[in-house]
Amino acid sequence: MKICHPHLKKLGVGLLVLGAFAWSGVHAEIELTPHNLGTTGPGPNTFSGTAEICVFCHTPHGGDTTAAVPLWNRTLADPGTYQTYSTVTSSSIDGEVAPVGSVSIACLSCHDGTQAMDTLINTPGSGTDPAAFSASGTWTGNDRPQGLADIGQDLRNDHPIGIQYGGGGISVSAPAATTNDPDFNTPANQVINETTVWWVDSEETPDGVRQKTDMQLYTRSIAAIDGGVAQPFVECASCHDPHTSKPTFLRVLNDGSAVCLACHNK
Repeated sequence: MKICHPHLKKLGVGLLVLGAFAWSGVHAEIELTPHNLGTTGPGPNTFSGTAEICVFCHTPHGGDTTAAVPLWNRTLADPGTYQTYSTVTSSSIDGEVAPVGSVSIACLSCHDGTQAMDTLINTPGSGTDPAAFSASGTWTGNDRPQGLADIGQDLRNDHPIGIQYGGGGISVSAPAATTNDPDFNTPANQVINETTVWWVDSEETPDGVRQKTDMQLYTRSIAAIDGGVAQPFVECASCHDPHTSKPTFLRVLNDGSAVCLACHNK
């Protein structure tokens, strides 16, 4: 199975100038959301052991490399650990369902609730003693996600992930592709770093240019499903952006079901 993440080749350069980005718009947004688990976090769960924000997900050195996620600072579960929507009989599903993709597994490394949120690979400063880090502070609230954020490993009651977009079998054609299922809007595509990336324009940015406020699709090539032809797949981060301050981390506000209708032609 090949999972292609279009940002990975740019990541090394981005990390070199991380200090310059520290007070960028991204930092300002995360700081004010529950994804800020450090001492300055505004959410129900905060840890007194550090004021850092990024460390609960990312590390500049020694991250988990078992899946194509950006320098991930948490242990990732095997894709087969999760039960997905595909196990529910539904006549409306016409896209093939693959094991949960790496982008979704990164989200689930917190949100499946199987490990505490301070269970890191590297401590702040790229240390290697997570046990000492856990002992360095206490939690306000809980050290696991609360409420709807605690998804668990049974995903059958959640939106399908690891599923082909638009009925699958989408062929590349510039600037868009044709879906096999007319109930889905056609995605746009572009070659970035020699990889075809896919997205669906949202009403907020209907301009044919790939932006964070569009619905992101993730390129995967799985021989058993598509004979090794790269296809766009839906994952958690298709609808959610962990770096935004929008409610429930949606890529756009869902007024008028804007998130749903970006992809679903209803």
